[in-house]
Amino acid sequence: MSDETQRTTVRPLPSGIGQQAPSTPKALTRAVWLLWGLSLVALAGRVVTGWSPELGSVVAVDGLTVLMWTVVTFFSGIVHSYSRRYMAGSAHETRFFVTVFGFTLVVMALVAANHVALFGLLWLAMGLLMAQLIGVISGWKQAGVAASLARKYFVASSALLAVALTLLWGTTGAATISGIAAASYTLGGPVWLLAAGALVLAAMIQSALIPFQGWLLSSMTAPTPASALMHAGFVNAGGILLTRFAPVITVDPLLMLAVVGVGAGSALGGKLLKSVQTDVKSKLGCSTIGQMGFMIMQAGLGFFGAAITHLILHGFYKAYQFLSSGSQVEHNSPTGEIGRREGIVGAVVTILTALAGGMLFATLTGKGARVDSGLLLTFFVVFTTLHAARNAVTHTELPATARYGAVPLVFFPAIVIYAVVYEGISGLLAVGTATTELTLLHGAVAVFFVGVYLAIETGVHEHSQRLYVALLNASQPPTDTLVTATEDYNEY
Repeated sequence: MSDETQRTTVRPLPSGIGQQAPSTPKALTRAVWLLWGLSLVALAGRVVTGWSPELGSVVAVDGLTVLMWTVVTFFSGIVHSYSRRYMAGSAHETRFFVTVFGFTLVVMALVAANHVALFGLLWLAMGLLMAQLIGVISGWKQAGVAASLARKYFVASSALLAVALTLLWGTTGAATISGIAAASYTLGGPVWLLAAGALVLAAMIQSALIPFQGWLLSSMTAPTPASALMHAGFVNAGGILLTRFAPVITVDPLLMLAVVGVGAGSALGGKLLKSVQTDVKSKLGCSTIGQMGFMIMQAGLGFFGAAITHLILHGFYKAYQFLSSGSQVEHNSPTGEIGRREGIVGAVVTILTALAGGMLFATLTGKGARVDSGLLLTFFVVFTTLHAARNAVTHTELPATARYGAVPLVFFPAIVIYAVVYEGISGLLAVGTATTELTLLHGAVAVFFVGVYLAIETGVHEHSQRLYVALLNASQPPTDTLVTATEDYNEY
């Protein structure tokens, strides 16, 4: 063992006379649930009366604002409540709660910000607070290094955003997001391309898309509630950024196609990286990379309401996954994957279920009925929902014949919920859709995506040792952030 003196970071739970738990966690937990209640009132006011207050050119509350207020405060409330027990006795308990609450307030302000300078500053503050949560356990070397690495990524994202906002401000003469949107018809040329490219790169970094996944995979030093908030909320910032600046992104179809390609690459890359992970949190981290890729793909197809829908539903799912990760470790057993490859019958059931689900989604939303980008949206929504349903059923102890029937039973309610939520969110958001005509390049992306996915599902990629090593290397965070480094506990 290391001879270094370890600093005590956990104190006894308050149990005797004179021992009291810190009052700050309790007060902040109540405060965040109060904010959630007020956000629900604001959301109802927006839906019923169209409530949309403004504070000069600084703040503008719209549908996206009140929706994200409601979602963010709910996730934060869950994290606060869960952490009351999880962080109890930690010397960093009060610091943790203050940081989480501060992060919540910053995100609430960010989605309401209209002035580009305020938006840029809040984007930076959001990243710095998340980096602080990653390294909240002061004195722990690995946590400090992971926080430092994340901070570098977030500062780079903020710098790219600053470049984009400065160029857009100078080009349109508008200092507000709404003003830039109104003047978007004047955009074009190399200056616009640089600004739009910087926006996309800033979104990619914040959402941990490949090749910027390093900060996310090295963030395992964060307490599990912080990881839940990170994966359920923080990484969604990329989708919110592209939605806020949708009029800028949708100026050129080629840029939109590039965004689709970037999202597809991360969706497949996240699945490949997940296949070589051995611990629960790392698997969930790689899953997040893939799911954020799907979110960016939907924005690239011009359906920003679908991107917001995806990030919200993924947020609920991933928050649950992280907060229940301990029980996953307890219940898993080394008996091999159950029914990973189900043969011809399973493939037929899957294809028929997908076709029926696609027709159902198209009927409920009107997307996919014509040969345009809506067709690809329907395809990817069905794809991701069916994949989640099959995963949920695969990890049960049901016999193969029962699983064939269970997949549709899980999938059809899920696709209906997705469609209903999507329609509701699309009606609430001020930004519309930017449907584009399908091209051969769109078809190539879809064919390549399906081909690689099927190769992964059938295990073709497992036959390449070189690919395995490449994936393992790509998913390894810097050694200074590893919490199980051999030299820390092996004295030989």
